[in-house]
Amino acid sequence: MEPVIVVGAGPVGLCLALSLTRRDVPCVVLDETAGQDDARPARTAVLRQDTAAFVGRLGCADTLESEGTRWTAWRTVRRRRLLERVTFAPRIPDDAAPAALASPVHLPQHSLTRALRAALAQETLAQIVTGSRLAELEQDEHGVGAGTRGADGTWWRGSYLVGCDGPRSTVRKLLGIRFPGRTSVERHAVAALRTELPWPGEGLLHRSPSRQGGPGGGEVSARPLPDGIWRLDWLLPPGRDLVTPDALVARIRDSLAGWAAEPGDGGSEHPRGRGAAREVPPYALLDTGVHTVHHRLARTWRQGRAFLAGDAAHLLGALGTQGLDEGLRDAENLGWKLALAWHQGASETLLDSYQAERRGAVAARLRAADQALPLLRDGGAVRWRTVLPGAARGQSALLTDGHLGRGPLGAPPAYPRSPLMPDAGQAHAAPVDTLPGAPVCDVPVTAGDGSVVRLRDRLGHGLLVVLVAPGTGVWDRRHWQSAGLMPQLTSAVEALPMAAEILVTEAYPGAAAHTVMVVRPDGHLVTALPGVRPAELSACADAVRGGGVSGPGDFGDGGSGDGGSRDGAGEKAGTGPAADPAGDPAVDPVGAPVLHSEGD
Repeated sequence: MEPVIVVGAGPVGLCLALSLTRRDVPCVVLDETAGQDDARPARTAVLRQDTAAFVGRLGCADTLESEGTRWTAWRTVRRRRLLERVTFAPRIPDDAAPAALASPVHLPQHSLTRALRAALAQETLAQIVTGSRLAELEQDEHGVGAGTRGADGTWWRGSYLVGCDGPRSTVRKLLGIRFPGRTSVERHAVAALRTELPWPGEGLLHRSPSRQGGPGGGEVSARPLPDGIWRLDWLLPPGRDLVTPDALVARIRDSLAGWAAEPGDGGSEHPRGRGAAREVPPYALLDTGVHTVHHRLARTWRQGRAFLAGDAAHLLGALGTQGLDEGLRDAENLGWKLALAWHQGASETLLDSYQAERRGAVAARLRAADQALPLLRDGGAVRWRTVLPGAARGQSALLTDGHLGRGPLGAPPAYPRSPLMPDAGQAHAAPVDTLPGAPVCDVPVTAGDGSVVRLRDRLGHGLLVVLVAPGTGVWDRRHWQSAGLMPQLTSAVEALPMAAEILVTEAYPGAAAHTVMVVRPDGHLVTALPGVRPAELSACADAVRGGGVSGPGDFGDGGSGDGGSRDGAGEKAGTGPAADPAGDPAVDPVGAPVLHSEGD
C-alpha cells in the first residue's frame, strides 16, 4: 500500500499528515522549503475552540499553552463608547460542565508550525522531504504519481495526494482547477509590539477611533500574545497605496496614545478633554507587515485521487474570520476519511463527502461575509445608520462574531445535508439540543478505563457511541461496563462495520436518560437514538463510511505498487501548465514585509 502524499508543509499539511499517521497511514510530505520557519511575530494564528482542540490532540497542546494566550475578555468599542464586553470562561477540569464560551488561542504561526513539525518528526510512518517542489502529477485508477524537481528530482508514488500548498497551489494548477473570486477584499497594516495596554489580557475591536480616517471612520484591533506582546491590525482604505514605515509608526503612536487617554471601563467621557495633549506610552516595535485578504473558492476540491485543502482550496479572512481555522477543519474532515479509505477501501460517497461538506461550509462562510461587507464597509454603515436606529451596535456585533468565532461569520460549521447522514427511515431520532450534522457539545464523559475526560479528547480514531446515563458518577468503575444498558450496547457496538468506542455521560443538553448518540471522528453528530437499537446503530455506521467500500479497480481499492520513489524523475513537465492568474494574488507595493496569508 502506497503512502498518502501531502504537498505543502504549512499548518494544514502538517496537521493532515499527523492526522493520518496517528491512524496508521504512512505519509510523505513534500516541502519545497528548507524546513526552517522564520520567526515573524506579526504573523499569528487565532484558533477557535474546535481547531485548538484538534491541534492539541495531534500533540501540540503544550505549545498552545506555553506559546499561546487565551484572552480573558473581548471588548468592542465604537469611538469612545464600549458596546460589548464578552468575558471568556476560565479553563475548567475534565469533569466539570462545558464552558459557555471559551477563548480562542492566539499564538505566533511560526510557533505552531514548529510544534507540528516536531510532532510529525516523531512519527515513524511520516517522511518530510524538504527542497521538493512539485513539477508533475499523474494518476490512474490505482494511485497517484508526483514528480519533484531540483538537484534530487524524485518520482513518488502514492495512494492519494492532497494539495496543501497555499494560494498559488501547484497541485491546483496541474489539475487545471479554476480558482475564481475577489482580490484585495480587505487590506490591513499589521504590527507586533511589546507594550502595556489599559486592558491586559483582553482583545479589542475599536471602530471609528477618534483620529483614524477612512470609510466608516477606520477600524483597529488589538490581540494579546504572551510576554506582553500585542498584535495590532488597522483596516486600510480601499486601494493599493504604499504603506510607508513612517505612516505605520504614526498609526501605532496615535492608537497607543488614544487608548492610554481613554478611561479603563470604556465609558464615554474623556478624562483629559478633547484638546488635551496625549502621551504615547513606551513600546518596542518587533515586526510589521501588510495582510491582504482575498476571497476565492476552487471550483472542485477533488479530482480522482487528488484533493485540495486549506489555502489551495479557499481564501477568506475578511471581517475577522480566520482562514487557518477553515484549513484545519479541512484537514480534520479529510484525515479520517482518507484513513478509512486506506485501511478498508472507500466508496465514492465517502470521498465525495469531503467536498460536499467542506466546500459547502466555506462557500456559506464566504456568502455571509460578502453579504455583510457592503453593510460594514464602503460607507454602507453611514447609509444604514440613517434608517436603522441602533444599526451601529448591530454591525459591531456582527464584526465581534467574526473575531470570536460565533454566528454565520465564525461558528464551527454543521453538515446537515451531508451524504454521510443515514436515511430518515433508517434511524428513529431522539431529541437532543444538537442537530444532526452539527458539532457535539464538549461534555465530560467516562471512558472504557473508567477515566473522566472531555468528549473532544476522544475524537479522531473511530465512531464515538455516547450513552446518556444519569447517576453514573456513583457507579463502581471497576464494574461499570456490566451495569445497566452497557452489556447490550457493548454487543451492538462490537458488531458495527467500523471501529467505535463507547463513552458514558451523566447528562447532555436536551437529552433524556438512555439516549445513545453516534458521533463522527471529527465531532459531528450523526444521530441520537432512544435507547440501544443495534440495527439502527449499524445503519448509522454504514452511512458514515459511505455505504460500504468500492469494488476492485475503483478509487477505493487502496492502490498497488511498491509505494516508494524512483530517482531521476524527468523534467519534461517543467513547471506544469501556465500559472492561473486568479490563483496568484499580486504582491502589495508596501514598505514593510507582506503577510499574504495566515492559512497554510
